[in-house]
Amino acid sequence: MSVRVFLVDDHSMFRAGVRAELDSVDGEIEVVGEAGSVGEAVAGIGHLKPDVVLLDVHMPDGGGAEVLRQARPKFPEVVFLALSVSDAAEDVIAVIRAGARGYVTKTISAAELGKAIIRVSEGDAVFSPRLAGFVLDAFADRPGAAPISDPELDLLTPRERDVLRLLARGYAYKEIASELFISVKTVETHVSSVLRKTQLSNRYELSRWASDRRLV
Repeated sequence: MSVRVFLVDDHSMFRAGVRAELDSVDGEIEVVGEAGSVGEAVAGIGHLKPDVVLLDVHMPDGGGAEVLRQARPKFPEVVFLALSVSDAAEDVIAVIRAGARGYVTKTISAAELGKAIIRVSEGDAVFSPRLAGFVLDAFADRPGAAPISDPELDLLTPRERDVLRLLARGYAYKEIASELFISVKTVETHVSSVLRKTQLSNRYELSRWASDRRLV
């Protein structure tokens, strides 16, 4: 079966070029839809349920990270692969933290892009060679690596992070309260605060959010 792909980029001519290139990849990839904005992307992903979303990083209304923030909690089975002209570390880390499975630049050949799409659909993480080091520095705690800022995580207090970490590990509110020597009411207050700051709606989404940031 072919991998069903959804294209997200605000340049229609670029989308047309990518579609034409992918249509030539031996029938292994089927482009099922495309979008030029965050809103169109989220609606299209929900309607078509593609296997892989090929995602531009920079768009006028929020870009790839915003698409991931809105779509990934709703459609966890969909895999996202960033495709961007940018090879800046902050762009790479932002979309990987948001949940993209890989990041390749627009200098990639059609054949290599096809391989990257198939690989992420099978569960692999794929990066253009120069970009893999950024991800290792950010996520592997290498000595001397420059810290990567996560604005959403930085909003949480140390105690809120403690509560979130235990919540993501499956602890009940009463168990969290016992572990941290606080009341259940205080735990509930911290959880409500974390939900508000992260703009998430339930414990399941919080657990995924914490796991993505390696808090668990």
